[in-house]
Amino acid sequence: MAEDIKALRKRIKSFDSTLHLTGAMGLVASSKMRKATDAMLEGRKYLSSIEKIITDLSKCADCKKTVYFKDDKDESEAVTKLIVIAGDRGLCGGYNANVFRMVRDMGNADIIPIGKRAFGRYGHSDLSDFDTEDEISFDSSEHYSYERAYEIASELISEFKEGKIDRVGIVYNKYVTIMTQEPQVKWILPLTRPGDDEHEKGIFEPEPTALLEDIVPIYFAGVLYALVKESFACEVAARRMAMDSATKNATEMIDNLQLQYNRVRQGKITQEITEIVAGAGR
Repeated sequence: MAEDIKALRKRIKSFDSTLHLTGAMGLVASSKMRKATDAMLEGRKYLSSIEKIITDLSKCADCKKTVYFKDDKDESEAVTKLIVIAGDRGLCGGYNANVFRMVRDMGNADIIPIGKRAFGRYGHSDLSDFDTEDEISFDSSEHYSYERAYEIASELISEFKEGKIDRVGIVYNKYVTIMTQEPQVKWILPLTRPGDDEHEKGIFEPEPTALLEDIVPIYFAGVLYALVKESFACEVAARRMAMDSATKNATEMIDNLQLQYNRVRQGKITQEITEIVAGAGR
């Protein structure tokens, strides 16, 4: 009986510690939610504007002949590069796992990871576990910069133009609602070829091919930066919901254990009273 009470106290204390942890993480996620969603919405506005420019340029006959609109190879032969965006931390439900599952189902591809979790899964380092003097660096999804996005975009565009890779995509989480985030892949290169009946409208200055050459790196970097911000908003939302659920479950477990503890304690007290009464009656 005493061992049962001690074990119950230990479990209640353990769940109480978990409750404090999940509550604190939920509050942190809530505090980041507004800023993250504002950044996501601004990224979507920018993305909509620059995609319209690319769409208009894609209707130009001269632009269609550039390397950016080359025909896709067969999927089994195409060399694919995927930028995989995941979180820097865990405890956010299926946010990271859903992205990794999509990448797995897409088959062979070279991976460029963004986020500590993605780097831990796909990153490669020559450092051993005993190299404590050197710090392994990775691109943080929370603190990702446009400058870094432009750097990656420029490198991949050069590889694409040289024929080293055939297509480039970004795997990320799309924000639907605070309770729903869906893994998606957005293909960047080659650019989408318009229909034959679609033709350019208006006048471009400078000439369309030069304008396309200048704007593709900006477009690529803008898309990447916007999707990183959207993915981070998804991570914060997923963590908030996961922590709310964990807090609720921990509270229910504490209530159940407390009820069980009170019953065991009451039974112990009743047993002691019965033994005292029985001893006094002899």
